[in-house]
Amino acid sequence: MLLKLTGSSCSGKSTLAFAVADRLRDVVVHDFDEVGVPRDPDPHWRHRNTELWVRRALEYQERGLDLLLTGQSPLGEVLAAPSAPEVDGIALCLVDVDDEIRRARLAHRDSGRWDTSEVDAFLGWAAWHRGHARDPRHLPEAITNGSAPDMVWHRWTDWTAGDPRWSTHILDTTDEPVSQSVDKIEQWVVEQRAAHRSGRLPLALGWVDQTT
Repeated sequence: MLLKLTGSSCSGKSTLAFAVADRLRDVVVHDFDEVGVPRDPDPHWRHRNTELWVRRALEYQERGLDLLLTGQSPLGEVLAAPSAPEVDGIALCLVDVDDEIRRARLAHRDSGRWDTSEVDAFLGWAAWHRGHARDPRHLPEAITNGSAPDMVWHRWTDWTAGDPRWSTHILDTTDEPVSQSVDKIEQWVVEQRAAHRSGRLPLALGWVDQTT
């Protein structure tokens, strides 16, 4: 299955994913950006690479492995990737953090790289992620406008917040020790894999054909 940690920059996604890697059997961990990031990445780049990683999940699936992937693609982009219905299970977790902490982390990690408007854009993207996690009708044009032509948005654009398939777990790491957040990610992964095995996972194989 594909287990995705999503969210805006500097929420701690990669730190948590790689910290939990040794605790999980038959799970491989990758970062979305390890394939390379252009200087000015646009939605087309993110959409193309979301499909690339979905296909990687399918390759691991054939080997009996699950993929824990970090990156900024939200649930709507994952579900719209052309090959998404072939994955036997999908689960997402939004890793979030307070805006001021994110701002401080950006300044520390990339000192002098971002001006005020660019930092504000990261914070706006984080706010959008929160809304998207709760409701598929929250400004979907933020990801659908100007998208890669092969993205299949209609799979979910008529869903409502009450659809059980629209499920993103939210982990707010604000003022929380990293070790505690790692424990919570481990618990989330274990719970999603158990739900998958027992047939309770909302985004199990066949989700695209369901009606509510």
